[in-house]
Amino acid sequence: MEFPQQQKPADGKIIYPPGVKEITDKITNDEVVKRLKMVVKTFMDMDQDSEDEKQQYLPLALHLASEFFLRNPNKDVRLLVACCLADIFRIYAPEAPYTSHDKLKDIFLFITRQLKGLEDTKSPQFNRYFYLLENIAWVKSYNICFELEDCNEIFIQLFKTLFSVINNSHNQKVHMHMLDLMSSIIMEGDGVTQELLDSILINLIPAHKNLNKQAFDLSKVLLKRTVQTIETCIANFFNQVLVLGKSSVSDLSEHVFDLIQELFAIDPPLLLSVMPQLEFKLKSNDGEERLAVVRLLAKLFGAKDSELATQNRPLWQCFLGRFNDIHVPVRLECVKFASHCLMNHPDLAKDLTEFLKVRSHDPEEAIRHDVIVTIITAGKKDLCLVNDQLLGFVRERTLDKRWRVRKEAMMGLAQLYKKYCLHHEAGKDAAQKVSWIKDKLLHIYYQNSIDDKLLVEKIFAQYMVPHNLETQEKMKCLYYLYSCLDPNAVKALNEMWKCQNMLRSQVRELLDLHKQPTSEANSAAMFGKLMTIAKNLPDPGKAQDFMKKFNQVLGEDEKLRVQLELLISPTCSCKQADVCVREITRKLANPKQPTNPFLEMVKFLLERIAPVHIDSEAISALVKLLNKSIEGTADDEEEGVPPDAAIRSGLELLKVLSFTHPTSFHSAETYESLLQCLKMEDEKVAEAAIQIFRNTGHKIETELPQIRSTLIPILHQKAKRGTPHQAKQAVHCIHAIFHNKEVQLAQIFEPLSRSLNADVPEQLITPLVSLGHISMLAPDQFASPMKSIVANFIVKDLLMNDRSVGNKNGKLWCPDEEVSPEVLAKVHAIKLLVRWLLGMRNNQSKSANSTLRLLSAMLVSEGDLTEQKKISKSDMSRLRLAAGGAIMKLSQEPCYHEIITPEQFQLSALVINDECYQVRQIFAQKVHVALVKLQLPLEYMSIFSLCAKDPVKERRAHARQCLLKNISVRREYIKQNPMAHEKLLSLLPEYVVPYMIHLLAHDPDFTKPQDSEQLRDIKECLWFMLEVLMTKNENNSHAFLKKMVDNIKQTKDAQAPDDPKTNEKLYIVCDIALFVIVNKSTTYHLESPKDPVLPTKFFTPPDKDFINDKEYLSLEARTVLLTGKPKPASVLGTVNKPLSVTGKRPYNRTAGSETGSNVSGNSEPSSPSGNKGREQGTDASETGASENEENPVILLSVTPVKTEPVKNKEVNSEQSATGNDSAERGKKRAAPADGSENMHQNPEEDQPDEMGGPVPPKPRRGRPPKSQTPGSTEKSSEAKTGGRGRKRAAPTLESPGGLEAANVKVPKQQKDTEAKKAPAQRQMDLQR
Repeated sequence: MEFPQQQKPADGKIIYPPGVKEITDKITNDEVVKRLKMVVKTFMDMDQDSEDEKQQYLPLALHLASEFFLRNPNKDVRLLVACCLADIFRIYAPEAPYTSHDKLKDIFLFITRQLKGLEDTKSPQFNRYFYLLENIAWVKSYNICFELEDCNEIFIQLFKTLFSVINNSHNQKVHMHMLDLMSSIIMEGDGVTQELLDSILINLIPAHKNLNKQAFDLSKVLLKRTVQTIETCIANFFNQVLVLGKSSVSDLSEHVFDLIQELFAIDPPLLLSVMPQLEFKLKSNDGEERLAVVRLLAKLFGAKDSELATQNRPLWQCFLGRFNDIHVPVRLECVKFASHCLMNHPDLAKDLTEFLKVRSHDPEEAIRHDVIVTIITAGKKDLCLVNDQLLGFVRERTLDKRWRVRKEAMMGLAQLYKKYCLHHEAGKDAAQKVSWIKDKLLHIYYQNSIDDKLLVEKIFAQYMVPHNLETQEKMKCLYYLYSCLDPNAVKALNEMWKCQNMLRSQVRELLDLHKQPTSEANSAAMFGKLMTIAKNLPDPGKAQDFMKKFNQVLGEDEKLRVQLELLISPTCSCKQADVCVREITRKLANPKQPTNPFLEMVKFLLERIAPVHIDSEAISALVKLLNKSIEGTADDEEEGVPPDAAIRSGLELLKVLSFTHPTSFHSAETYESLLQCLKMEDEKVAEAAIQIFRNTGHKIETELPQIRSTLIPILHQKAKRGTPHQAKQAVHCIHAIFHNKEVQLAQIFEPLSRSLNADVPEQLITPLVSLGHISMLAPDQFASPMKSIVANFIVKDLLMNDRSVGNKNGKLWCPDEEVSPEVLAKVHAIKLLVRWLLGMRNNQSKSANSTLRLLSAMLVSEGDLTEQKKISKSDMSRLRLAAGGAIMKLSQEPCYHEIITPEQFQLSALVINDECYQVRQIFAQKVHVALVKLQLPLEYMSIFSLCAKDPVKERRAHARQCLLKNISVRREYIKQNPMAHEKLLSLLPEYVVPYMIHLLAHDPDFTKPQDSEQLRDIKECLWFMLEVLMTKNENNSHAFLKKMVDNIKQTKDAQAPDDPKTNEKLYIVCDIALFVIVNKSTTYHLESPKDPVLPTKFFTPPDKDFINDKEYLSLEARTVLLTGKPKPASVLGTVNKPLSVTGKRPYNRTAGSETGSNVSGNSEPSSPSGNKGREQGTDASETGASENEENPVILLSVTPVKTEPVKNKEVNSEQSATGNDSAERGKKRAAPADGSENMHQNPEEDQPDEMGGPVPPKPRRGRPPKSQTPGSTEKSSEAKTGGRGRKRAAPTLESPGGLEAANVKVPKQQKDTEAKKAPAQRQMDLQR
């Protein structure tokens, strides 16, 4: 627009409105103001149509724009002039009366400066300022500036002024006019310059936003109103900064991410063109830059109403990729974002799950920790926000290697459990979804870390059964929790109470020591107790120092001792315990020391020993709940527990508590309820009730005669006609709680002993159990009468007779309910023999020798003592297990251990190599449990070396874990008990080596001293044990082991000292052991810390004149052991491809040797001493036996048949790597149909083949060869040799008939002169 040249009137005189005198610099300011107000009023009243007036006052309009007015120092003058100028622009619109661009610029800058007066709303002149704003906004006066070259300067000044003056005292009209003014400039101009854009955006930066919230709001509305116009300018700005990297384009460049966040919150379309640029930035090489972008996008995607993830999928996918960023802070930021995203956008949970899964295994502890926090935070807000997979990640992290992560996972799950299961905040479905948490948390009690155990105890007391609840509510919570736990969780909870009870006992014993006079022995005993207590606290090192300090305080403060005694008293109630803990804490607190680690440690101790759940009132409440369940008036169904299950688990709970809190049970009401349980039909309920009486009823006879008179007949009835378990508990209960126990037991013993009848085995089991326990508990009274029962009935009538014919289905094992009554009776008869001997604890009558011969004969005959072949395979397995277990049980008693011969020990040891998987499994567990309790002699640990030959990987892994546990228990015991150093021969784990060497030298499979296969087997067994022993070289133990083996070579085998072959085998095993030690250890040559002592039962004393320095291993044998030549192919065509590793025997494995497991035995040597036996293709694999199943399958066939291989449950990584070798390896047999488990052979295989040749028998372990009389060749095919449980692959058959017998098990070499002894001969042998 062009400004017309308007002329002054001809006379040039300025015309003022009527009554207004001339305004010049000659008059005072007040007069100027007075005259200007009249001018303002005149202009206000004028409108655009007053042409005459417009012409008349034109000179005045020009005069008001003079320097005198624009530069006037008086603000009132300036304001009135500004108002006049605004009206002039309104009146003369669309043309302005001013011709000069510079003048226009000065005028608009002048008006802009006057707008600053809007800031003070309380000013008397505010209305004039508002009028000024309203006028220029309504007329859009500033639009005139578009024609000016430097209009941008004016606009920037205007925008800055408006944003600076806006405040919370302004009303809506002020906001509206400002917006109208600014939006018209933006929308009607040619574009928005960067400086003008900056003046708007600067108000969005957090620092400015916090200073002037109204400016922020004004900018926000302005941007929303002008989005169509300004979006392009914004996109250009971000493109310059983000893509081109031109940070100099604006002072706001460093705040781009803050701006994007605010702009997105204001109106997402503002960033329509910017988002693709962020995807580019996410892939930047600069980690810090990626971090900034991730932080920004996390806020954008996670915002409550954000739809960015659905609208911009490529950006969302690119953002998810940053979960796997190499930069740790980026991954951490992504994980933190996930929490908000889960809570605000549940629909995105599926996308996040996979990425959180990967991050839950992140190498960075902080990231794994935050994954848990993310999931738990969302879960606590609403369980529907987290799916089962996400909860599964938290579950996994409860076993994390880092304590901080484990703690967070456990506490998080505990909080979810309390919220949804205990308080039922989201209904039954939510409670069901997290019902697994209670079991999982208790399972963690199995972990070795004391921190884990303590946290589980804390969680149990605060979240699972909150201790601050009222007793009734608390016990109801415990009652139904116990009913719903899985068996392992129940065991863990029981163990927790047991550990707490043991710690209470330790503290009680410590207090007892304080009551005794001071002495050196007392101080030593006290120190031992303190060390034991410290082991039950976190950070045992610090705990020891703090416990010493605590002990010192106890010695000095009698009142503290009294409080502690009250706390651990059996009669202490939960409320009393709370008071005691507070009182002790108060005494030990130091106000000057806010963080007191000593006090924290004592609190840990007090928390563990304080009875926070169980007291007399609690037991009474539990019993009432049990009564309600019995009566059917409880909330069992409502709690999701069937009444029968509630009763049974309730009794089990009371039974466990009867061990730890027996005093709390002593009330007539409790015992009356238990008597009702005794009369119930449920066997388990009655059994538990009897056990509770046994544990808690010591005062019944003296204080509750009525209960006593009712209880006695019930116990008698259970001992005579109850279940075996009830009978056992009834006998023990009578023995424990009655003074006239002899009379009571005699009343049971006599009728039972007279009623024994082997023809009715179903009715024999309970009497046998009762008689066995009676004879064990009261040997003086019943040992003699039992001897005649044992001789005449147990051995002669029951064990030496087979009255019924067993099931000939070929199974090696069957479920308990399918075992024949006769065999069950025989098993219990064997147990009776053991209990009778354990009661006597002497061998004066030589009964133990006879019993051991009987048990050995049972093992030699493989369970069929009479050898009449009436008994089934599965029943024979049961009897072998019973016999092996019986010998092991007797060896726990020193007087019987002495008379067990090496041969008998070897026979029982071979049970761990039994052909039946379940026999091996159960026997190994029995041996392990007894060894861990230090009840079995050390030589029994050597049995585990035979597990190297087990064809099932799980069994080898289990055996290795057993060894690790036993060795650590023994070493820890030696450390904690100074007196143990006198018994090192029976405690030091290294002393197992002589027993192992002797056992392996007498291995029935070790028949050819120089056979490479057999030597590798021996080496494998030795390494199985030595690897665990040699993990740490404590006190030069490697040198000690070598010296021990060297010493054995200087002795002879005490079992056959004059037999050169026996001694040669012993020395060969020694040489293999030395070979393993030398190849494994680098310190074997050092000085041995002590001189080893060898067991005289197995080795003769060393002969000073005898120096055995002979090398018994040939060079070829050593090469085989070192490098491992490929084994010959088995009859099934199995080919083992050796790995060519210099100096190390190739690692051979057949595809079938690992039966479906990825559990690592981790027992291969890392030295040149190789590995074979545990991984070799044994019979079980080569015949398709799947011993990993509950019942192993072994099929033999005369005709070679190709079948599909057995499919493992999981493919081992090594198996999959060699999967293409199946053609070379040969195919395994298909798994047979149901019912063929543990089959020995097909029925037709018992018959000779068509040519009349008998099928060669399979070799067995545990039975020495018998001499065979001449002429008995027809029996030779049935002869059996040692080798139970390890079915050998047959050697390659090179004869023409080899193919026909390809799948037949070939026995070891037997002498033609060997034959079976007749059963009569066996009977004679037993009497020797």
